[in-house]
Amino acid sequence: MNSTIQHHNVIIVGGGQAGLSMSYYLQQSQVDHLVLEKKTLMHSWRNARWDTFCLVTPNWQCALPGYPYQGNDPHGFMVKHEILEYLDGFARHVNAPVLEGVSVLRVAVRAEGGYSVSTSRGEFTADQVVVASGGYHQPIVPRMAERLPASITQVHSEQYKNPRSLPEGAVLVVGSGQSGAQIAEDLHLAGRKVYLATGDAPRCARFYRGKDVVDWLADMNYYEMPVEQHPLKEGVRDNTNHYVTGRDGGRDIDLRKFATQGMELFGRLHDYADGNLQFAPDLAANLEHGDTIYNGINASIDKYIAKMGIDAPAGGVYEPLWQVTEERTALDPVAAGITSIVWCIGFTPDFSWCDVPVFNGRGYPGHVRGVTKQPGLYFLGLPWLHTWGSGRFSGVARDAAFLAEQIAVRVAACAAGDGGAMRAAA
Repeated sequence: MNSTIQHHNVIIVGGGQAGLSMSYYLQQSQVDHLVLEKKTLMHSWRNARWDTFCLVTPNWQCALPGYPYQGNDPHGFMVKHEILEYLDGFARHVNAPVLEGVSVLRVAVRAEGGYSVSTSRGEFTADQVVVASGGYHQPIVPRMAERLPASITQVHSEQYKNPRSLPEGAVLVVGSGQSGAQIAEDLHLAGRKVYLATGDAPRCARFYRGKDVVDWLADMNYYEMPVEQHPLKEGVRDNTNHYVTGRDGGRDIDLRKFATQGMELFGRLHDYADGNLQFAPDLAANLEHGDTIYNGINASIDKYIAKMGIDAPAGGVYEPLWQVTEERTALDPVAAGITSIVWCIGFTPDFSWCDVPVFNGRGYPGHVRGVTKQPGLYFLGLPWLHTWGSGRFSGVARDAAFLAEQIAVRVAACAAGDGGAMRAAA
């Protein structure tokens, strides 16, 4: 092999919890590999979360391989600095072979077998490649943003840090998913005037019938359900996360309650024209949808408690604290005193650098439990890759262990000279 080109059995793209979980298991199998990280290990956790960010799942669900949560508050919710301490400890524990500050520019199939990996630091080859760079790459900001008054500061949720980082005045938060609801609450608790453009995000209770809802769902084996058994099948990957919070020990987020306290709610924002923000008349429907999901989850817990004969406190049905009396479909942001907009409408994946024919029309990789139809190419850390926990601290270890087994089989086949195994030329 050309001395200027490094070769490895496996190259892992991405140095977050998924990439390091993969490295952990490959080290257990003594498989040669290298992690390539565009910035620094755990960069997205360190730089793309607001100051009051905390986990929305209990600490006991932090189960990265060989490094479970060992603190004294398993049913609490780590705040940002505690999360970073946990992840830094995990990184030290894994001690992965990693190159930081290396952008992967192109991954392609080699005619000789295996893959070429072009980077900002030169060329590499690999028998197999694991893409562990996540699925949240390009912040979504609609084109209407270009037409908004220049006096309004606009940031995406990944840029938001705290209320003090925004100009004085009212704030419009666009999107009521997990990030939007929590950022709206953060601003509201700081005394800022908040306008919230909602979507059809679902919500769930924090605690119900004496336990955290996550604990109940774990008891019910919901988190063991593979994607092919979910009622929505692969469609569940498009679902918006339920909004709830672990802040201050954990609680529900109830947008109707915020409305009684002065937060102004609207339906989905769909345009800006003639000096007005224009909203769909679907606020009532959005709130009702969230409440229906909330009550549905609690009802499933009720059934489980009854079936198992569990002695638990009485349950109940959520009754709305506030009702929509008028669907307002227009708002002049300048007249309303809005000086900032926080876009909380998600991200799109960007795998344009992965020049391998495994993607669907929306740029999402086709795979079964992370294994693509292209031999030796895998994905790890995506939402619902296999189960609910695949993109989280709770489930990525299982997925990484599974892929490590697939990789080890191919490495053994290569070593045995199996003609059907992919091998990069040396």
